Amino acid sequence: MPVSASDRPLEKVKEEVIDQLILNYSHGEISADAFERRLDQAYACNDQVALMALVADLPLQTDPRYHTEKASRMQPKFTASSNNDAPLTIRSILSSDQRSGEWVVPKEITINNYFGSTELDFRNAIFTHPDVIINVNSVMGSDEFIVSENIDVTTCTTNIMGSVSNNKPNLAATNLTTQRPRLHIQGKVILGNIDIRIKQSIKQQVTQFANGLKDLFHDERNNHKSH
Repeated sequence: MPVSASDRPLEKVKEEVIDQLILNYSHGEISADAFERRLDQAYACNDQVALMALVADLPLQTDPRYHTEKASRMQPKFTASSNNDAPLTIRSILSSDQRSGEWVVPKEITINNYFGSTELDFRNAIFTHPDVIINVNSVMGSDEFIVSENIDVTTCTTNIMGSVSNNKPNLAATNLTTQRPRLHIQGKVILGNIDIRIKQSIKQQVTQFANGLKDLFHDERNNHKSH
């Protein structure tokens, strides 16, 4: 006999409900307006039975292919570390350095920033370790770290007329990943600043993923019709 919804962990039920909403929307079973409305209700709901009621009328259940697509598109990317996994050192002296896209993140990064600017975007980065140490030595420099909600950040810095802004919230309402990278930022900031920013909320990520699946399934249907 399956465990009743009320006795199951809330976050697990919420994740399964959101998965079912995404799948049914991507296959055209519910409209965009209904998907947005039910998604908002799912995030706000803290009752397992009420959560299950949000998808009780939806015909499609998640399958292995859905979970493969979800892992590919939603979860942080990891690769096995190699023996040549050397620390990365970034020097910005009256200059700027920017990393984005699918760049490989080593276990340790050192940033020496003197009157310059550094921007590291981790949203699509490929991690070699779940815990990344970032050593910052910033003198009248600006360091910006861009993360998604499934990347955790801690800061432990010495500030001398400097500032550190960490707007990264706690664990998202729905755990969409089995492994979350953790950035540990440490060092000193003198007359400079460190900013940790989220440029895409978990809801925006989910909606983007759902629309990507919808496009994928639409293209596949058209291909089948053409053959």
